[in-house]
Amino acid sequence: MERRNFIKIAPLAGLAGAMAPGKTLSAAAGMPAGANTAAGEGNQHTFAAVPDRQYHVNLLQRIARPVVENMSKGTLKKNMPLEKGPGYGLAVEKVTYLEAFGRCISGLAPWLALADDDTAEGKLRKQMREQVLQGIVNGVNPASADYLNFRSEAQPLVDAAYLCQTFMRAPGALWQPLDNITKANIVKELKELRRVRPAYNNWLLFAGMVEAFLLSIGEEWEPLRTMVATKKIQEWYAGDGFYADGPQFSLDYYNGYVIHPMFTDMLKVLADKQQGSKADYDQAMKRMQRFSELQERMIAPDGTYPALGRSMTYRTAAFQPLVQLALMHQLPEGIVPAQVRCAMTAIMKNIFEMEGTFDKQGWLQLGICGHQPEVADVYTSTGSLYICTNGFLALGLPAADPFWADPAAEWTAQKVWSGKKIKKDYHVNY
Repeated sequence: MERRNFIKIAPLAGLAGAMAPGKTLSAAAGMPAGANTAAGEGNQHTFAAVPDRQYHVNLLQRIARPVVENMSKGTLKKNMPLEKGPGYGLAVEKVTYLEAFGRCISGLAPWLALADDDTAEGKLRKQMREQVLQGIVNGVNPASADYLNFRSEAQPLVDAAYLCQTFMRAPGALWQPLDNITKANIVKELKELRRVRPAYNNWLLFAGMVEAFLLSIGEEWEPLRTMVATKKIQEWYAGDGFYADGPQFSLDYYNGYVIHPMFTDMLKVLADKQQGSKADYDQAMKRMQRFSELQERMIAPDGTYPALGRSMTYRTAAFQPLVQLALMHQLPEGIVPAQVRCAMTAIMKNIFEMEGTFDKQGWLQLGICGHQPEVADVYTSTGSLYICTNGFLALGLPAADPFWADPAAEWTAQKVWSGKKIKKDYHVNY
């Protein structure tokens, strides 16, 4: 079977069940939770079914483990490969490690925030939380081999924003347990980033997110940066759930990678701290819901989606708004949680079971579906790819939540192309 490799999962003891290592996992889209089967490469053995939640957990830990484990040991810089896109134009060794860690843990955060329990998943989650916390300590400790760069280049502003988003998504699990020295080090590094003049596009949100986080923990903050981000993003609203990324609209997934999630997260902090308008937040949420409604319709019956625009190597991060709304129990009317779960599972199988998506050591490689370095942008390196964990935010919902517990449901494109009743679509004006 050339198209897919089984996700080589280290394990959830007891979760992998009868699934044998090195076997391929069926990528049939839309199968009911618990009905996915694995067929052996080169033979026809069939292994135990893998429920969707278990599949997501197994896959997330496979993606994140090399980054999190190495960062906790102070060996990320030593061991992470430095693959770069054609014409790469940044100082890779100064930026890629913060990219990898900040982006990776921003997607892990809701899952790590779940309470400890004695299940195999719970034990894995606790282990990874401890590794993430140690990695954060190492990342801002100047004496550590994995001390991360916040002090030079502009790119660290981007990935510091994902680090801030991590803390905003899981304050009780990933901020409060840190020692006072580490917290002070983080604040110092974040304030140093005021040296960076943001680009006139989604970068305004990165500056705004840093300041919003500082506000959220009672630190001195710069209101001008959140104000400019708010006003410009609102000004760049193009309609029907889409924002332009700057003065000119471009058709890509930046509404998913950055704009909707960070804009709503930033506005929520401002509203909660009486430093911004709740009306602004409510409007941004409605727009994210409309965008997510369209996103769900873009997922084809087989779990593929249009490969277009910049940064396609960010993979599942494209669907961050959809899964963030699922996490918040704020999905658009007419979309049930199970259809999002099934659609996202199908997408993940298409991407991560393709040979070449991971290298032989388990690191992500440049590409959309497999190893396709030619599609990488001039700012994309290995570290950039770990933003894909933001497609896994729904793991922050407990296993008993309807997102995971409800029976499988068809997503819209499956209904359309099998002649079933669907909800009519029409543009909105908010």
